[in-house]
Amino acid sequence: MLAGIIAIAFRSVGFVGKLLYEAIEETDPRQVEAITATGASQAQVLNYAIWPQVMPGFVGISVFRWDINIRESTILGLVGAGGIGMQLQSSLNMLAWPQVLLIVIVILATVVLSEGISSQVRKALI
Repeated sequence: MLAGIIAIAFRSVGFVGKLLYEAIEETDPRQVEAITATGASQAQVLNYAIWPQVMPGFVGISVFRWDINIRESTILGLVGAGGIGMQLQSSLNMLAWPQVLLIVIVILATVVLSEGISSQVRKALI
């Protein structure tokens, strides 16, 4: 299981880091300049000029990545990394079709619930 967790974590950190970097790069320099002109410290510039511009993108990226991680964890479980995917693989190997159906329904419900939450968060931010 640890290998699956590390694989998802590294991929997520890299993905979020790259997109967050791009969001920071796209900030409006006029807001930074205006806050700096008032004599604000670096922490205040970050808090009042950069973070408000980056926060909606960061939350959107995080929710999107969370949604991807749910799907990836199932697939990784199918190849032996643990979790519900491993339970699905075990049930498939034993030909326990009622268990397979229940696990697939749980996975589907989790993905649909995750997508609903993701959609609500995006609507609230955009």
